[in-house]
This record gives sequence, structure tokens and C-alpha cells, in this order.
Amino acid sequence: MNAMLLEKVGAPLRMRDIPVPIPQPGQVLLQVCACGVCRTDLHIHDGELKNPKLPLVLGHQIVGIVAGLGAGVEALQVGQRVGVPWLGSACGVCPDCTVGHENLCDAARFTGYHLDGGFTEYTVANASYCLPLPPEYTDVEAAPLLCAGLIGYRALRMAGDARHIGLYGFGAAAHILAQVACYQGRTVYAFTRPGDHQGQRFALRLGAVWAGDSDMSPPQHLDAAILFAPVGGLVPVALRSVVKRGRVICAGIYMSPIPSFSYDLLWGERAIQSVTNLTREDGLAFFDMARKTPIHVVTERFPLREANTAMTALRQGQLQGAAVITPMS
Repeated sequence: MNAMLLEKVGAPLRMRDIPVPIPQPGQVLLQVCACGVCRTDLHIHDGELKNPKLPLVLGHQIVGIVAGLGAGVEALQVGQRVGVPWLGSACGVCPDCTVGHENLCDAARFTGYHLDGGFTEYTVANASYCLPLPPEYTDVEAAPLLCAGLIGYRALRMAGDARHIGLYGFGAAAHILAQVACYQGRTVYAFTRPGDHQGQRFALRLGAVWAGDSDMSPPQHLDAAILFAPVGGLVPVALRSVVKRGRVICAGIYMSPIPSFSYDLLWGERAIQSVTNLTREDGLAFFDMARKTPIHVVTERFPLREANTAMTALRQGQLQGAAVITPMS
């Protein structure tokens, strides 16, 4: 099969002809239909997330058709469509796992980081961590929901009943979350890279009531701010914009250093919180909600051989919505 391999951190992905993997006990073999491209893929490629498996197939927003079953797999069937998210496995027995926080498991393994992902024609995945997908979404539409959607959903839940929400970094996750928040009757304020007027118009089309540069103040104090941009300098900026008892939620897996700031920005019982990975329960709850919520997933498709082009477009902020690799195109 063809796969785009990361053979050295920082080097371009290389198209290689490698054997189709054999599913081990508890695993399924998947024919990959689509795989979203995530900023986490950039963090792994650039070495900001340490010690990836090498060589590695990136990609953790996988939509695939079950093509084979490993021993002991009974819950899935050949021909079934499933999604594979970032969380590839957890130990199931540690203190975090036993209280429903498998996202914090120290022994967790992650797709496209410790385990080969979806920038390929076939992959294997732990059957217990595959998610059923709503038929309302095509393969290409469903792929970004498996990380951009899930992480945004977990971040929104951390915002509680916040009515006025700021989204910093209006990319794949924010464009999905904005629609969910608006559907729930919340008011969304979008913050983009300075001067990104096209991105601001995009946010307004998706329901934001205001859109501006990330260093600007919104016209209304926010109840919560969700940061998707991996820029630590935005934390004190967001703190200035939230009300007392407001929350600043950092939704990325990596962020540049947060600069020092005066205590008065945190005063007033404001809080800073991170979002760490996701759980299978998040996935089930999110896709149940997605069946009932009209989400227009904006995508740009790239064939497998153009995975480097897709990653460059994401890195340079050239995308509206999400990049999706379609291996069979």
C-alpha cells in the first residue's frame, strides 16, 4: 500500500510502498476513506511533541471501512464505517481510567503519534476505540469531526453555561464549534491572525456576531474564551476580555510559552484551564449531538501524495475550515 511516512522529525513526508498491516487481537484493519489534517500533526512533525514513533504515519482523524478483524473483535463487522480519533488506547486500570478520565492515562497511546495513523491507504486500530459515525456526514465531512469537532466540544463543555464566547484562532475546530455554539443560543466572537480579513468574513458567515484581530478587544466582555491558536501570548490577552469568574480554556495540545502577566488579570476568580485529549464518552456524546445539530463542515481535499502541501497550507493559515486527505483519490 502507499503511505506518507515521517522518517525524520522536521523532514518532508515521503511516499513509500509498505505492507498492508495485519490486525492483531482486538484490532481492526481499516481501508482509509478520509483523514483530516490537524495542527497536532504539525507539532509532531516539527518536534514540538517529543519522541514520536519513527518511521510514522501521521493522521488521527480517520474515517475508514472495516476490511478485516483481529481475533476477539465482535462489536464491529467487515464493511462497517467507523472513525478513529487521537486517543488510540488507554490502560483501563489506572486511577484516571477507573474514574472516567482515560484522557489523562499515563499509558495512553495516540493515533498518528505512538501508533500509525491515516495518511495511508490502510491502517489498523484498536476496535474498542473506534467510534460510530453519523450517516448524515460524508467521509470527508466526518473526518474533521474526529478531532477538531471533539476537542472543540470538550472545550465548550468546560465553558459551562457561558453565553458570550470568544474563539481565538478560527480554523478547523473553531469553524465547527462556532456553529454548535450558535445553535445552542450562545453568542460567538471570533479572533483571527491580525489582518486575516478573509478568515473574519468566514467567521461572520458561520454565525459569529463580531470578528477581529487576535490582539483586539471584543465589543462585549466574554464569559469564556477558548484558545485554539497555539500562542501563549494570547492567554493574558484573553484574560483581559473575560468577566469575573470567566474562563480561558486552552484547547491545543501544544502552546508556546505563556508570558508573565500581572495578577490583576487573573483576579476576580478568573480561571485558566487546559483541554487534555478526549475520552470515548466525549466521542459518543459529540456524535449524538452532531446528528441533531446542523454542522456545515468546510473542507479542502488533498490526495495522499499532496499531504505535505496540505500541511504547509495549514501552517501558513491558507485554509478555511479543515484540510482532508483522501487516499483513494
